[in-house]
Amino acid sequence: MSTSPANSSRTVSLTINVPFFDVDAMEVVWHGHYVKYLEMARSKLLRSFDYDYPEMRAHGHMWPIVDMRLKYVASARYGDDIEVTASLMEWQNRLKIDYRIVHKASGKVLTKAHTIQVAVAIESGEMCFESPVILFKKLGEPQP
Repeated sequence: MSTSPANSSRTVSLTINVPFFDVDAMEVVWHGHYVKYLEMARSKLLRSFDYDYPEMRAHGHMWPIVDMRLKYVASARYGDDIEVTASLMEWQNRLKIDYRIVHKASGKVLTKAHTIQVAVAIESGEMCFESPVILFKKLGEPQP
């Protein structure tokens, strides 16, 4: 299993100012919007090594999410600046990305999460049991 939690090129962060349309009547972020925040960070991470969704498709693969776990620790509120960090943890047979959402001013952890994606050949619709060669090239890693 390939892992690289310490490799900063496989970790990205973005800051989001919680908009009014993401909160409920109590001005707390509705739980479903955290998934959107993860997607924003995941897309930034994939773009950081030139393997975002259009690039995946161009090389004949889609990467559906097959597992997503979120642990809500505390609530983000309207107007908060939150920092969403995504780190690529595994890539040999799947993409496992870990996330952390923190309240930027206090540093308090709000949410911990991870997603798992698997490569599927677009042409056949078959799941691949190994990550495609192009992913290893994009990451600058030898294929096992």
